[in-house]
Amino acid sequence: MSGDDRQSELAREHKARQEKRAAEENTKGRRNTFIGAGVAVVVVAAGIFAATTLTKKDDAQKTAAESSPSASPSASASASPTDLPTEPPKKTGPVSCTYARDKNSLQKFVGMPPKKANIKFKKWTINTNRGTIVVDLMPDAAPCSINSLAFLNSKKFYDNQKCYRLVTPAVSPVHLLQCGDPLAKADGVRAEDGTGTSGYTFPDENGDIPLGKGVVFLTQPGEDKNLSNSNFAFSLSDQNTQIQGPFNVVGMVSQGMDILLNLAPTEADLIVNKEDLANDGGATAPRKPVIIKSMSFK
Repeated sequence: MSGDDRQSELAREHKARQEKRAAEENTKGRRNTFIGAGVAVVVVAAGIFAATTLTKKDDAQKTAAESSPSASPSASASASPTDLPTEPPKKTGPVSCTYARDKNSLQKFVGMPPKKANIKFKKWTINTNRGTIVVDLMPDAAPCSINSLAFLNSKKFYDNQKCYRLVTPAVSPVHLLQCGDPLAKADGVRAEDGTGTSGYTFPDENGDIPLGKGVVFLTQPGEDKNLSNSNFAFSLSDQNTQIQGPFNVVGMVSQGMDILLNLAPTEADLIVNKEDLANDGGATAPRKPVIIKSMSFK
């Protein structure tokens, strides 16, 4: 076989693999795992490079300023009002939300949330078999996301669900727990885990809030936008701040962080899915399941 023939054969095989993967993805549905470990390595490395570059630049600017005869403590300490940080504007009056039926996903459909968001909820309590987690909500930043979560809870959508994905520093540069797929087995084997939803989607509400330790946010498929659904995640490390959104951030863990951080102390406590770590599907799961028993909003 000539070199040209071999290249043609390899190209055909590559195309066949792509078509097979595309067909499998269409069959399985969109995976709500927001980022794979391999991609995270690149993002984190880029973040470290950027931080190092900015630090060097800041140091150079500081040295130049200190050596300049015009520089003075009084001049550097003064700042105009426009330089000072301001609080984000508060939402006033009723908030109208847009929810769209999504029939293309694996799903458990229990209806659509009301369009008028209930923005009175400030606390979200999640009772699991591993302990109770409390989240301080951000209704001004994510009224429609919280409205969706509260609606699904009123239908007992999350009761007895297993959180299907847990990745820790032992196997990944990111550390998080993901929940919200009503069909998930959380066995570390089922390729469809993470593709199940509530059967509707809604637009992004915020995307500029860093995913620091303790942040709770909604996940959506791959790098897509405006496809938030029933899936949500707990960020368990400040390393996740290097990950780019948009993701609807709904709040911050105020109780139970110790529980979340100790769900899988070692790699042996995980059922590692190599396809998950390569961002090709499936989900690494905790050997001891994390099961949502009930939720409440107040």
